[in-house]
Amino acid sequence: MSEMSTTPALKPQTSLKALLPLLPYAGRYRLWIAAALTALVVASAATLSVPVAVRSMIDHGFSEGEAGVITQYFLAMLVVVAVLAVASGTRYFLVMSLGERVVADLRTDVFSHLARLDAAFYDTAKSGELVSRLTADTTQMKSAFGSSASIALRNMFMFVGAIGMMIYTSPKLSGLVLVAIPIIVLPLVMSGRSVRQRSRMAQDTLADASSFAAENLGAMRTMQAFVAEAATVGRFQRAVEVAYGAARDALLARALLTMVAIFLAFASVVAVLWLGAQDVIAGRISGGMLSQFVLSAVLGASALGQLSEVWSELSAAAGAAGRIAELLAEQPSIVAPAVPVAMPKPAQGRIGFDTVGFAYPTRPADQALRGLSFEVSPGETVAIVGPSGAGKSTVFQLLMRFYDPQSGSIRLDGVDLRQADPAEVRRRMALVPQDPVIFGASVAENIRYGRPDATDAQLYEAAERAAADEFIRALPQRYDTLIGERGVTLSGGQRQRLAIARAVLMDAPVLLLDEATSALDAENETLVQKALENVMKGRTTLVIAHRLATVLSANRILVMEDGRIVEQGTHSDLVNRGGLYERLARLQFETGAAALGSAAQ
Repeated sequence: MSEMSTTPALKPQTSLKALLPLLPYAGRYRLWIAAALTALVVASAATLSVPVAVRSMIDHGFSEGEAGVITQYFLAMLVVVAVLAVASGTRYFLVMSLGERVVADLRTDVFSHLARLDAAFYDTAKSGELVSRLTADTTQMKSAFGSSASIALRNMFMFVGAIGMMIYTSPKLSGLVLVAIPIIVLPLVMSGRSVRQRSRMAQDTLADASSFAAENLGAMRTMQAFVAEAATVGRFQRAVEVAYGAARDALLARALLTMVAIFLAFASVVAVLWLGAQDVIAGRISGGMLSQFVLSAVLGASALGQLSEVWSELSAAAGAAGRIAELLAEQPSIVAPAVPVAMPKPAQGRIGFDTVGFAYPTRPADQALRGLSFEVSPGETVAIVGPSGAGKSTVFQLLMRFYDPQSGSIRLDGVDLRQADPAEVRRRMALVPQDPVIFGASVAENIRYGRPDATDAQLYEAAERAAADEFIRALPQRYDTLIGERGVTLSGGQRQRLAIARAVLMDAPVLLLDEATSALDAENETLVQKALENVMKGRTTLVIAHRLATVLSANRILVMEDGRIVEQGTHSDLVNRGGLYERLARLQFETGAAALGSAAQ
């Protein structure tokens, strides 16, 4: 957890108290629970009536001339069995359905919570581990809300009812049984913490293995390109073996706990049965009374033995609940204020940075921006250039309010971003990243990602403006074509044009282009550049570029170094100044000319 959590002070919860915050999920379905409890009580009462019927049959049903009576007893037993069967089936359906319903709600809430956490959390989080918590841990919770809770309640009811019947039948023998109960319960309580800790360790190691698998499956081409399959499989096998060992230790602890509890419970029944047999021989109780007492004791011992198993399952579920509770306890630092300032309408696209200082939470001593100040007018195209690490991408990160600056302020249309709703701020911006994220869905779903309610006409228009319509219509199912996870079936230029179409469909007043053509070949770069020029018309545009040839037409160029703006102006102005921009331009253009000359030779 220390590798993932952004709040190291948060202590893992391994006690059963970790289950308490999740009880409101079950509380949403009170009628459902009431029906299940009713069925549980009926089934338990039917089971507890069996010893009474057996006593009556033994004491009164086996004498001569009582054939009719014994028939009535057996018919009554058949009715009891029928009631037990119906009530048990009803209870099972209701309880298991409740468990499934609660887990579905829990998964939705956990995913919704993860979607609201800010970028600082995901700077250190492992997606594979988060998926493990969302799936494996919530599945572990299903038993706590479903079968385990049902079995626990049924056996508690059975245990209490059996003890009551035993005391009514023979207070003397019951006293001996009650003395034995603390001896049985003590190992359960003492070993519960160990079981919970081992169960949590098993879940943690499984999450690590899942995280490793997710990371490497997402980089399958890289793995195969470096012929790293065997090494990767070996590492995963070792991770799985560690997870297996932890799970085996947890299961061993639970098995030993169950073994001890069952032995002590039924050993006490045997001892009491021997003492009861002495009373029958002495004539102090009848054979039917002893049979009733023994059957009640067996039911009570069985209930206590099953409670030990439930205790182990609940302890394991508590480990999963603790991990889920840790996720739900994470709070985003980027949130809307209680009363957000409304963004002005219509949107203008005016941007202002005022002495902004910022360091990433994972590198607090390394200042990414140092007193950065600049203004961008509505409709202006401003390029940001500079060497790697100058802070260019950080400008976009702050502008989209993935982080807040430690000093200074950032304004959009005159509103400080910290005073506005982040969602409203982001709706006014469209981002085209260097490495666009393409989802394993259809072409249409990918373009509609930021605007799912867009019409087909709007979809087609966005694709045309992004120069993507032609290649899309050449696909097997056109806009309904599934393009594979991360768009693996498309070329780099096609993925980039889909990202541009997505930005066009957003119809935002501010366009952010982060190295949008740096990874493309000359032909695709030309297509994408033309598409971008079409999209940039009438919008405020910020362009990050290492290739200076892509920013020649910008209204203004900001040259950044070490988190500061060291130069600004048009391309011709900056080249004539002989500063950093001139050196970068000379290096790039001379290198490009040399490469062309070598190719011509």
